[in-house]
Amino acid sequence: ADSFDYKTFFVKVGLNSKSKDQLTKVFGILDQEDELKLFLQNFSASARALTDAETKAFLAVGDSEGNGKIGVDGKIAFIKQ
Repeated sequence: ADSFDYKTFFVKVGLNSKSKDQLTKVFGILDQEDELKLFLQNFSASARALTDAETKAFLAVGDSEGNGKIGVDGKIAFIKQ
Protein backbone atom coordinates (compact mmCIF):
# COMPACT_ATOMS: atom_id res chain seq x y z
CA ALA A 1 0.00 0.00 0.00
CA ASP A 2 1.07 3.56 -0.78
CA SER A 3 3.99 2.32 -2.88
CA PHE A 4 2.67 3.25 -6.35
CA ASP A 5 5.20 5.31 -8.30
CA TYR A 6 3.46 6.62 -11.41
CA LYS A 7 6.71 7.59 -13.17
CA THR A 8 8.14 4.08 -12.89
CA PHE A 9 4.80 2.57 -13.87
CA PHE A 10 4.49 4.71 -17.02
CA VAL A 11 7.96 3.61 -18.14
CA LYS A 12 7.28 -0.08 -17.40
CA VAL A 13 4.04 -0.17 -19.40
CA GLY A 14 5.41 2.05 -22.16
CA LEU A 15 3.00 4.96 -21.73
CA ASN A 16 5.86 7.44 -21.80
CA SER A 17 6.54 6.51 -25.44
CA LYS A 18 2.95 6.72 -26.72
CA SER A 19 1.60 9.43 -29.01
CA LYS A 20 -0.78 12.16 -27.87
CA ASP A 21 -3.68 10.35 -29.60
CA GLN A 22 -2.83 7.05 -27.90
CA LEU A 23 -2.57 8.72 -24.49
CA THR A 24 -5.87 10.49 -25.02
CA LYS A 25 -7.53 7.11 -25.59
CA VAL A 26 -5.86 5.53 -22.55
CA PHE A 27 -6.90 8.32 -20.21
CA GLY A 28 -10.29 8.95 -21.83
CA ILE A 29 -12.03 6.99 -19.09
CA LEU A 30 -9.71 7.85 -16.23
CA ASP A 31 -10.81 11.38 -15.40
CA GLN A 32 -12.49 10.80 -12.06
CA GLU A 33 -10.96 9.89 -8.72
CA ASP A 34 -13.04 6.70 -8.47
CA GLU A 35 -11.80 5.60 -11.90
CA LEU A 36 -8.19 6.37 -10.99
CA LYS A 37 -8.42 4.09 -7.96
CA LEU A 38 -8.83 1.21 -10.39
CA PHE A 39 -6.13 2.49 -12.76
CA LEU A 40 -3.75 -0.46 -12.35
CA GLN A 41 -6.56 -2.93 -13.02
CA ASN A 42 -6.88 -1.50 -16.54
CA PHE A 43 -3.48 -3.04 -17.20
CA SER A 44 -3.84 -6.24 -15.18
CA ALA A 45 -7.07 -7.68 -13.78
CA SER A 46 -5.20 -9.05 -10.79
CA ALA A 47 -3.69 -5.68 -9.85
CA ARG A 48 -4.66 -4.00 -6.63
CA ALA A 49 -6.67 -0.80 -6.39
CA LEU A 50 -4.70 2.32 -5.51
CA THR A 51 -5.04 3.53 -1.96
CA ASP A 52 -6.85 6.81 -1.29
CA ALA A 53 -3.50 8.53 -0.72
CA GLU A 54 -2.02 7.17 -3.96
CA THR A 55 -5.13 8.15 -5.90
CA LYS A 56 -5.12 11.71 -4.55
CA ALA A 57 -1.39 12.10 -5.28
CA PHE A 58 -1.82 10.69 -8.79
CA LEU A 59 -4.72 13.03 -9.51
CA ALA A 60 -2.92 16.04 -8.04
CA VAL A 61 0.07 15.58 -10.34
CA GLY A 62 -2.05 15.18 -13.47
CA ASP A 63 -4.65 17.85 -12.72
CA SER A 64 -2.90 20.87 -14.20
CA GLU A 65 -6.15 22.85 -14.49
CA GLY A 66 -7.29 22.29 -10.90
CA ASN A 67 -10.66 20.91 -11.99
CA GLY A 68 -10.36 17.44 -10.49
CA LYS A 69 -9.57 15.83 -13.85
CA ILE A 70 -6.41 14.90 -15.70
CA GLY A 71 -6.47 17.12 -18.82
CA VAL A 72 -5.20 16.01 -22.26
CA ASP A 73 -2.18 18.36 -22.41
CA GLY A 74 -1.62 17.87 -18.65
CA LYS A 75 -1.63 14.00 -19.40
CA ILE A 76 1.16 14.30 -21.93
CA ALA A 77 3.40 16.37 -19.65
CA PHE A 78 2.47 14.20 -16.67
CA ILE A 79 3.48 10.97 -18.40
CA LYS A 80 6.61 12.30 -20.07
CA GLN A 81 8.03 13.74 -16.80
